[in-house]
Amino acid sequence: MDFTKRLYQRFSSLLHELAKFGSIGAIAFLIDLGLLNLCSVVFDLGPLTSKVAATSVSTTFAYAGNRLWTFRHREQNGLGREYFLFFLLNGIALLFGMLTIGFTTYTLNLHDTLSLNIANIVGVGLGTLFRYWSYKKWVFLEATEPIPVELPEGGVRQDR
Repeated sequence: MDFTKRLYQRFSSLLHELAKFGSIGAIAFLIDLGLLNLCSVVFDLGPLTSKVAATSVSTTFAYAGNRLWTFRHREQNGLGREYFLFFLLNGIALLFGMLTIGFTTYTLNLHDTLSLNIANIVGVGLGTLFRYWSYKKWVFLEATEPIPVELPEGGVRQDR
């Protein structure tokens, strides 16, 4: 019991961060999957065009969720810098999805919706591993000073 408690205490912040990242990622995945199918099946856009459109929207949601919840305790080096790096790294991660969808559609010649969705899931999975590592390394940096949990003593004054 003591070992388990110490182990949890040692990795609790990482576990909480991963749980938050996974929650935001799951919602972004549902947005991506829904829009991919909407663009591809309903609007009859090509599979790669549909993927780019879906990823653009889901990436915007993921940035807001990760900045405001998952990594809010990390350094904030300017919204412009973070936003640019976030979308640049998501563009690189998008290549995983484009490659898996392109391979499935144009090399394997599978044009059905199920094959598109399976290829998308594989691409999103590979991209997620890259994104988690790259966000921590380049976008949401470790805080140089601890971020206060509570307001300082002389913080907000309330008139009575």
